[in-house]
Order: sequence, then C-alpha cells, then structure tokens
Amino acid sequence: MFTHFELSESLLKAITQLNWEQPTDIQQAVIPKALEQKDLLLSASTGSGKSAAFLLPLLERLIRRKKDNTDTLALILSPTRELASQLFKDCQALAAFTDINSIVITGGESLKPQAAKIRKNPEIVIATPGRLLEHLTAKQVFLQDLEYLVIDEADRMLDMGFHEDVLNIVKACQSQRQTLLCSATLSDPAVLRLAREIMTPDAEHIDLTETQEQPSIRQQIILADDRKHKERLLDWLLQNETYDKTIIFCNTRDQADALGNVLRYHDYRVEVLHGEKQHQQRKKVMQAFTNQGLKILVASDVAARGLDIDGINLVINFDFARKGDDHLHRVGRTGRAGTEGLAISFVTANEWNLMVGIERYLGIHFEQRQIKALKGSFTGPKKLKASGKAYGSKKKKNSSKADVKKSRPAKKPTTDSGGFGVIRKKTKKD
Repeated sequence: MFTHFELSESLLKAITQLNWEQPTDIQQAVIPKALEQKDLLLSASTGSGKSAAFLLPLLERLIRRKKDNTDTLALILSPTRELASQLFKDCQALAAFTDINSIVITGGESLKPQAAKIRKNPEIVIATPGRLLEHLTAKQVFLQDLEYLVIDEADRMLDMGFHEDVLNIVKACQSQRQTLLCSATLSDPAVLRLAREIMTPDAEHIDLTETQEQPSIRQQIILADDRKHKERLLDWLLQNETYDKTIIFCNTRDQADALGNVLRYHDYRVEVLHGEKQHQQRKKVMQAFTNQGLKILVASDVAARGLDIDGINLVINFDFARKGDDHLHRVGRTGRAGTEGLAISFVTANEWNLMVGIERYLGIHFEQRQIKALKGSFTGPKKLKASGKAYGSKKKKNSSKADVKKSRPAKKPTTDSGGFGVIRKKTKKD
C-alpha cells in the first residue's frame, strides 16, 4: 500500500483519485530511498510506473519543505517534447491537491510566454535540454537553488547528442542537490560516464529490467520479401486484426511519411508523427490519436518513448528497430498496466541478423507467424550460425565490375497480388 511510504494526505488523495491500489516494483524500490535524499540510477521496463517513482518523493519533499521565495527547486529533463508533456500531466495529476506549481518548457513554442511562466516562480520545471539552455542563456531561469534533479530517458538523451547540453545545465545547478538518472539500460558506457560526471560517487543503482517481464504482450515476426511485400502484409493486418488503436513504426521520418501516403491512398485514415513535425502539428496529431477517433498512427522512434495512451493494443514494426532498447520502447506502447497487447515485426533477409541480435539482447523469443494468402519467397536463411544469425555471402576477390554486373539478377516486374502494389495515378475509370 502507498500508505507504507508515509506520504502526505494530499498525495494519498491524488493516488486514490487515480485508482492506484498497489505500488509497482520500481515504486517500492525507489520511493523509500529517494525520500532519504540519495542519488539514484534507475532502470525499469516501459510501463513499470517509473515516472511516479521519482515524482512522488519529489512532491513529498516539496510539501515538507517550508515554502519561501526561492527560484526553481526541482528540474526534470526529458529528451523529447512528447515525454516532457506526459511527465507534466503526470505531475499535475499527483499534485492536484497541493499548492505546488509546475510548468513544461519545450521547443516549438514561443520563448516569451514561456518566460512569463518562469517568472511566476514554479517549484518544478519540466524541460527539454535545448530549450532550457536558451532560457538559461537569456537569464530567464535560475537553478542556483535547485534541490532535486531528474534526468529521464538518459540513454535516449545521449543518443540525441545532448551530453554537452546536460553538463552545461548541471553546471548552473547548486552542487548540494539530489540527482536521479533514469535509463533503459545501466550498462551503457555513455550513461555511466554521465552518471560519474553529475552524481555523487555513492549513487545507488536500482535495475529491475532483468526481473520484469511483459507476459501481457505477444511478440510475433512475419517474414517479408521487400518493402512492397511489407505494404501488402500491413494492409492485411489492418483489415483482419482486431484493435482499438495501432502504432506503425518506421526507422526514418522519410519512410514514415512515405508509408503514411501509401495508407492514405488506400483510404485509411492515418496520421504521421516524427521529429520534423512542427509542435502544433504534433500536438494536433496526438489529440486526434488520444481522443478524436484516430485509430492508426505511423511514427518514427520519436513516439516510442514517453507516450502513455490508453487503447493501443497493436504495435507493428514496419521497419525492424535498429537497437534492442528502441524495440523495447516501441513494444511498450501496448500492454500497458497489465492489459493485453500484440506486437508484430516484419523481417526481411537484410533484417534477420538484426532481429536475432535483439532477440538475444532482450532475452525473448519471437513467435513466427505466416499469412498464407501473402506467403513470400523469403522463408528464412538457408544456413545459420550457432548464434542463429545467417551466414553472410562472401564476395570473390579481384572480380571485375563487369563480372559483378553480370551476376546481378534481372529486375522482376512489380505486381500486385491482392494487397498493396505500385501507386498509380487514378483515372476517371477508377
């Protein structure tokens, strides 16, 4: 029970309103230690309740503190706008019965209204690193009184190139503070290096990723010949699977835009989300997907972290994720809070070894599925190593360009076998 943590009545009232009955494993492990003001490195599976694990002790600390006219007391850094917005909503829900104020600062919005919010002296600032640095440079935000710092999704933040930005922000904070660093993995050298640079030497590690499973999520793979074959498979799934909402992941924004256009051509109502969308566009897409009846969202990995939307019971990896952690976060958009979910990944010959590597990295086994009506020519590698990976084809030495050209198979004409084919211009006969 949450009452075991000796939280204030205002927080317990908010928890009751949210219908939370029992703390999750990560909350049980983190909250008592965070209340002791220890520096912590945290890692837990997606959907584990990690946000509340650091928000509840943060809010409790501010409630117990005598309120005076200080600058920002708590800062939560997030790698993306979507995750920052979600954290802001979570914080507001938990602080609903307190007088603690929080704001969110991200790119894509005007600096002036954000500066006006900062001048109101909120206790908690939730921000993306780039935009916060702009306000720091303009001397619109001050962190010398900061007592509580959270770096959320640190691995993702470093992947996006924010290492120096984070260090510059930390330099503006007072050294006597509590720091919590959250990451999908605590074995990443870059994450450990950042931890050494910004945390106390006795910072405690809490890693629950190895003990937490996601039995409510079925993970399947479907072998595909090429991108056109994937499009036909996707069409079949969207017509035959039962789902309330689905996210279809691509590896790049260009691929996401292209797939969105293909789906629209075939009369699906779909929106596309990626990092190059303007803030207002992204906000509009998320509103449609959250509560306006939109069932299909095509996205790059910008949506793989931080989105906590009810009703996503199907995830389709049109392109296989490049890294195990990215796959984990994609799949984690479904099966939230113990509900059942299905994750389906398309795998071509070029993606086989990537799939096997991620399977071993995450310690999972993908269920292989076949759609008989759309069975392709790729049925798996002919020769496998002991690891399960396919042997690579060896190139002949000293082969001339002419020999290479002769060895290339002739291009086959593209056909449409009952699914998606080449997009052609519609005529009046159509």
